[in-house]
Amino acid sequence: MNKQEKVSFVINTLKELYPTIPVPLDHQDPYTLLIAVLLSAQCTDKRVNQITPILFARADNPYDMVKMSVEEIREIIKPVGLSPMKAKGIYGLSKMLIEDHHGIVPESIEILETFPAVGHKTASVVVSQAFGIPAFPVDTHIHRLMYRWNLTNGKNVKQTEKDAKRLFPKNIWNEIHLQIIWYGREYSPARGWDLEKDVITKTIGRKSVLENYAKTKKRTR
Repeated sequence: MNKQEKVSFVINTLKELYPTIPVPLDHQDPYTLLIAVLLSAQCTDKRVNQITPILFARADNPYDMVKMSVEEIREIIKPVGLSPMKAKGIYGLSKMLIEDHHGIVPESIEILETFPAVGHKTASVVVSQAFGIPAFPVDTHIHRLMYRWNLTNGKNVKQTEKDAKRLFPKNIWNEIHLQIIWYGREYSPARGWDLEKDVITKTIGRKSVLENYAKTKKRTR
């Protein structure tokens, strides 16, 4: 298969597996999504979804959020990890939203990246999932799978995003990045990976990845 055929195979397989795509983080609007994505850094979506209802019961908008202190926010979000930095970020971005944006989350990656604790991936997720603007947020699953599928060199997430945007049609970016995330979790995880269940990597996988997998399996037998 040439590269374009591989890309088509990925698109078609993911479409079959995930005809409807669940959004990983529970949220009601762009603001609650922004907070949930910020909290998900180095934390599982499952854990975030357990904490956000408690936080949003107190404050589900920037005006209520700034009524709490950074310490109060930190106390609530402590189970998600990195709570000192995340609490400061949540308070700081809520303040900025009120002061500079009338409390409304902007529909721009560039503006969102100026907010405290908001990086490129977080900003990309928000514009993609909240506003339907084409973006290709690259998380660890996408980075791992794009490398396993020999669609990027795995150098860094920036390069992976660039390659993903070049290879996949823009009109499917918003759905395919979510499909790849779900596929990575269910069929191609970093640990406990079973190649027999991972039809995409088994079919188009990078030669060195498949060889390393075979060697590892041989050693564990």
